[in-house]
Amino acid sequence: MISAFELAQGRLKQIHIDTVEDLRVCRPVWVDLVEPSEEERTWVLDVFGLDLPEEDEVGDIEASARFFERDADNGDELHIRSDFFRVEEHVGENVRVAFILKNSVLFSIHAEDLPQFRLLRLRARRQPDYVEDEKDVLLEMFAADAEYSADVLEGIYKRLDAFGEKVLGTHLTDENAGDVLGSIAREEDLNGHIRRNLMDTRRAASFLLRNKMLNAEQNEDVRQILRDIDSLDGHTAFLFEKLNFLMDATVGFININQNKIVKIFSVASVALLPPTLIASIYGMNFRAFPELDWAYGYPFSLALMVVSVIIPFWYFRRKGWLR
Repeated sequence: MISAFELAQGRLKQIHIDTVEDLRVCRPVWVDLVEPSEEERTWVLDVFGLDLPEEDEVGDIEASARFFERDADNGDELHIRSDFFRVEEHVGENVRVAFILKNSVLFSIHAEDLPQFRLLRLRARRQPDYVEDEKDVLLEMFAADAEYSADVLEGIYKRLDAFGEKVLGTHLTDENAGDVLGSIAREEDLNGHIRRNLMDTRRAASFLLRNKMLNAEQNEDVRQILRDIDSLDGHTAFLFEKLNFLMDATVGFININQNKIVKIFSVASVALLPPTLIASIYGMNFRAFPELDWAYGYPFSLALMVVSVIIPFWYFRRKGWLR
């Protein structure tokens, strides 16, 4: 799918592209391609002289393959590959996006629509002078990515507060502890995705500064994005520490519950040793056994075993070992 955006009175105007002629007659500042087909790739090549990268090329992780300039026959090309973060149902995902700046047009190629792109389109349609050229569009995407990550971090904070109340505020059963551990693991994975995304956005912004292609105002915008990323990095580090604390606390409560069970079995085994000893003594087969012909020998042995159980339990309860 191809969407083209023109600047009209300081706002981005979206133009739906259904044919190659639609693409040829428009004067876009931004061309967004979501899972472009081979036919749509051919349209871009015919109209703009741009050979779009394949999916395997976009996935390279080396800096030389992610940030570079290319001399083309009809204009220089600046290529940037950057990850954008998104979350669905508390599951994070980093989606690679390829950006190409050529002849005052920004091209973006990605496999699926992203919330940062939707936010940018909404703001650029409603706010006048939100963007002035293709570089502003690119910078606003990175700013929206940092803002989206900040919103997700706020959600993690709120959920961790709820986990903390559950772990520290009430008696935690093993079943509840298992659910909390699973939830904490998901939040830690989500936080890791955010941290990776921030690192990637920092690399892309730093490349734009080094490239010296931006004006003074845009350079300041990049520095503000980098400051925001540094601030968010501190939050992700704090969240990792809090997540590890809650995980250790939950595991500690599980161990306490298990120790209580082990203590009960230990007390029971110790309390049952005296009656076992008595039964073993009276179970011996010796001819000269004093109580062998005693009429009350059997009930006496049973009563003795009961008393031998009651006394240890009474002593353990008095010491508080049964609590």
